[in-house]
Amino acid sequence: MYSEYSIPGTCREIGLSCETCTELSARNLARVCQGQRGKAVSQLFVQLYPNAACAPMQSHFTQAYRDADAEELSAIVATA
Repeated sequence: MYSEYSIPGTCREIGLSCETCTELSARNLARVCQGQRGKAVSQLFVQLYPNAACAPMQSHFTQAYRDADAEELSAIVATA
């Protein structure tokens, strides 16, 4: 995950947009921490992105987590 780069300027310097950074983190998190809901996902975002400049990306992170979590669940059901 990219929490060590959780300052927008630093992310841009290494070629990540805020959207890409938060989406990649959310998708990876959904793989290892499946089934988190609501406040738990929001708390994970705050832990990964403590910089106030990242706060506007919380809803994008949450949606990316939900999408990835649903994909993981679908994959598990399909193989069962």
